[in-house]
Amino acid sequence: MRIGVLNDGSGPYSDLSGLRSMAAAQLAVEDFNASSPGGEPPFQVEIRYADHQNKADIGAEIVRRWVDTEGVSAVVDVPNTSVALAVNEIMRDRDRVFLGSSVASSDLTGPKCAATTVQWTFDTWALANATGSAVVADGGDSWFFLTADYAFGQALERDASDVVRRSGGKVLGSVRHPLGAPDFSSFLLRAQSSGAKVIGLANAGGDAVTAIKQAREFGVLNEGRSLAGLLVFLSDVHSLGLETAQGLRLTEAFYWDLNERTRDWSRRFAERVGGSMPTMNHAGVYSSVLAYLNAVAAVGPTAGGTRVVDRMKETAIDDPLFGPVTIRPDGRVIHAMYLFQVKPPERSSQPWDYYDLVSTIPAEKAFRPIEDGGCPLVK
Repeated sequence: MRIGVLNDGSGPYSDLSGLRSMAAAQLAVEDFNASSPGGEPPFQVEIRYADHQNKADIGAEIVRRWVDTEGVSAVVDVPNTSVALAVNEIMRDRDRVFLGSSVASSDLTGPKCAATTVQWTFDTWALANATGSAVVADGGDSWFFLTADYAFGQALERDASDVVRRSGGKVLGSVRHPLGAPDFSSFLLRAQSSGAKVIGLANAGGDAVTAIKQAREFGVLNEGRSLAGLLVFLSDVHSLGLETAQGLRLTEAFYWDLNERTRDWSRRFAERVGGSMPTMNHAGVYSSVLAYLNAVAAVGPTAGGTRVVDRMKETAIDDPLFGPVTIRPDGRVIHAMYLFQVKPPERSSQPWDYYDLVSTIPAEKAFRPIEDGGCPLVK
């Protein structure tokens, strides 16, 4: 049984996924093996890795080779929506499983849904709904977006704009920037000149880090203006430092210090990767691979991807990291989400102690209603 971990190994998303996702997948295999009767797994599992370089054609070429000639039965992770949508089609056509554990676009469980795809960790609707509604309720009722100029950023801006308007706010404009932009000064000045109270960051990884740093440096956040990080990861806060990131509100599906189970697993992970605590992407890789392997064990390793995903959907899962988990017919994994605020430096008591929990969004409210997604699998 071969599983391919596909992500950004050297670009703006390498810290939030990257090679550390391999460690998360390996931990899932080890825990699956240990839980097998007599400690003897029903099949051997091999993990492969490749860097898609944030290019859909490269990612597609890798996955075709994996599936067609190397016997890979599942692909996991895949931050970068453009790459993920290409992978989604390939795996659907070949009846193999796509565990989109780091894919943001809510289209993956909407018009692009597939019977072989599971979207595990988060999506643009969930992120926008939690952060956007909370910021508007706090008085941030006019927004300007800095948007990554590809499918992910556009989906995040769309979903956040809908939430802002639905909550009674206004969207005053947006500007799109290329992936990996080194200089956000012109984009930030346009946001400042719009008069918006909130600059919404519809980007992630290195782009979000650069935008937040430069917004502080250039004084863009004066006059009551604030940033809303619509997809900010623990690794981003670590890169920024608490002095720069303090006060930022963000939505995540996982935090290492939530409870005893998340702490225990995160410490195991950190030991493997040189001390870094996991992002929610790493947690999503672990949990989705573990659930996948349990489903394969139930239906047999020769079963097609549709049958394996059907088994995952039939099973109520008590996941060690995400808690009670169910998988809807559209492939959307349902679990709680969390609204956090970054602590000031003086309130951090240990390494990686970065977040205060503001509120928990219960599973039944955290994700888009299934009837609103437009997934053709939903009758």
